[in-house]
Amino acid sequence: MSDDPNTLDLVAVDAYLRANLQGYAGPLEATKFTVGQSNPTYELRTPGKSYVLRRKPPGVLLKSAHAVDREFRVQTALAHSNVPVPRMYVLCEDDSIIGSAFYVMERLDGRNFLEPTMKGETNETRCALLDEMNRVLAELHMVDIDAVGLSDYGPTGNYFERQIARWTKQYRASETETVADMDALIGALESSIPADDGQRTLVHGDYRIDNLMFERDGTRCIGVLDWELSTIGHPYADLAAVIMQWQMPPGKEGRGLAGVDRSSLGLPSDQQFIASYCQRRGLPGIDNFGFYLAFNFFRMAGILQGVYKRALDGNASDPARARAFGAYVPMFAKHGLAALG
Repeated sequence: MSDDPNTLDLVAVDAYLRANLQGYAGPLEATKFTVGQSNPTYELRTPGKSYVLRRKPPGVLLKSAHAVDREFRVQTALAHSNVPVPRMYVLCEDDSIIGSAFYVMERLDGRNFLEPTMKGETNETRCALLDEMNRVLAELHMVDIDAVGLSDYGPTGNYFERQIARWTKQYRASETETVADMDALIGALESSIPADDGQRTLVHGDYRIDNLMFERDGTRCIGVLDWELSTIGHPYADLAAVIMQWQMPPGKEGRGLAGVDRSSLGLPSDQQFIASYCQRRGLPGIDNFGFYLAFNFFRMAGILQGVYKRALDGNASDPARARAFGAYVPMFAKHGLAALG
């Protein structure tokens, strides 16, 4: 057992899988994925098959954060839905095995794009890939949560009210310095929450192209990944999360489309993406979209602050990169205020 999130006790994992996963046979090798800051994720390789392991980071964590049990539950529930997810194999909630809870799932054979510009793709495939991203998002929000056993996966009541309260609490718990724009954004959001319109759906919480896996030789999505922030809530939060990401600078850090000539790459405008989503869900349109966009900037600022605090505390999955994230908090807060107008 190790307290270092970058190491994995292969002897312990091997013994656990031999006892709990039918068909498993070692010997076992593992490589840590370099992307992702929250739950350390590893490729597990055996002579006959590969798997993926996601674990909760060791050490003292914020309450309700890094809930790998919830990730396992929601993906298990979606196994036979129109939302593609990897197959779930086994969940271990015994911290004594490797130092924290973990689960093992299918290793998908596909391709993943870190940026929405999708360098190397043709305009036709870029257009098709983002349309598929749009389709899967609409399917996600049309999942019958009662039928798949997820009606209790999140509290009832106004989603944005509870999310703003939750992330404000998380932000305050990891706050390292006063950010005036963040304080102003919190106040502005609290005073402008839209009335509850009755929409209560499954939401992913971090829906963006780098959390999707596509088939290797086509444009079909074969897996939606990283369900840590998923809950039952309001679907516009997911839709606005896509648009928020696109407002970031292009490149491996921002992973956005700010300043990019989208039409020259076959990429849709924000308005076209929103319109396609509304058409798929039979919606007339979305009022007050700026609020939902501002909410996402606020939540991302809170997440980044938590990652930064974990770096200072020595619990980050990628410490050097996590420390750099602290500088982004004021920028996201500023963008959030601008979105509110």
